[in-house]
Amino acid sequence: MVSSPAPPLDAVRSGRPVSGAVVFARYAYPPNALGYCGPADSSALLHYAAAGAVDPGLAELARRFEGAWPYLELIAGATGIPDPLDRRVVEAYWVGSWLLDTIGVRPIADSLEERFRRRIGRRFSALADGVMAGGVPHHSFHVFGVYPWVGFLGDGRRSDQALEVLDRCRIRWGRIVSVTGDQVVVRSQPLVWDGRALSLGPAREESARRAVAGVGLVGDLRPGHWVSLHWDWVCDRLSRRQLTALRRYTSGHLDIVNRRLAPSGLAGAIEGG
Repeated sequence: MVSSPAPPLDAVRSGRPVSGAVVFARYAYPPNALGYCGPADSSALLHYAAAGAVDPGLAELARRFEGAWPYLELIAGATGIPDPLDRRVVEAYWVGSWLLDTIGVRPIADSLEERFRRRIGRRFSALADGVMAGGVPHHSFHVFGVYPWVGFLGDGRRSDQALEVLDRCRIRWGRIVSVTGDQVVVRSQPLVWDGRALSLGPAREESARRAVAGVGLVGDLRPGHWVSLHWDWVCDRLSRRQLTALRRYTSGHLDIVNRRLAPSGLAGAIEGG
């Protein structure tokens, strides 16, 4: 592990090249800090993300994310990239890129079968159907196609919670309206549920974190910048290419899950989820 204190946010230069491992830390930290995934020491992950430091300790932390790491291995193996933490691989998983379109159905299906068939039994067919319908190893596929929360949207007791989890867990995009200290206001489109399908609603403003006590994931944020968000954190600035990719893969996986829900409605999804 790196031992020096993390630099203040002003020292985090978003314009300089950032390694894939550090990009991974930026996106993995928000759910890790909430205790949803990964190892217990979220402060170490924040330190790596803020400092831009890379050493074997960061790679070891990344391998302990049981949800994300197998997807990185899948993308790297299927595209001939030796390192799962290569920036091209990490960006493809969290944001999306052309790399995902080069991966055939068989590697994805085999990876999912190895990971999930024994754990979820007969429900595995829903995952296989998602792959056959065009699902690729993007984070939105995991959120909409693997997590069970879609199945709770029609459950009156848990529907609101399910929608919130799906919305916050997906990597979403927004445009910065204002920056004040450790907080930013971002205009983004929330996920909405009309009783039959998931879609993106009208844009509205939300507050998100850029740092804690001046230590954050990405610096040099200004009004007008497009950014990515995970849970309640801004993770990175987005180029036009990245913004287009994130929208594309999110929309594609929303279409897949909506087609799966259409024939039987949420009753079938709840039974299978």
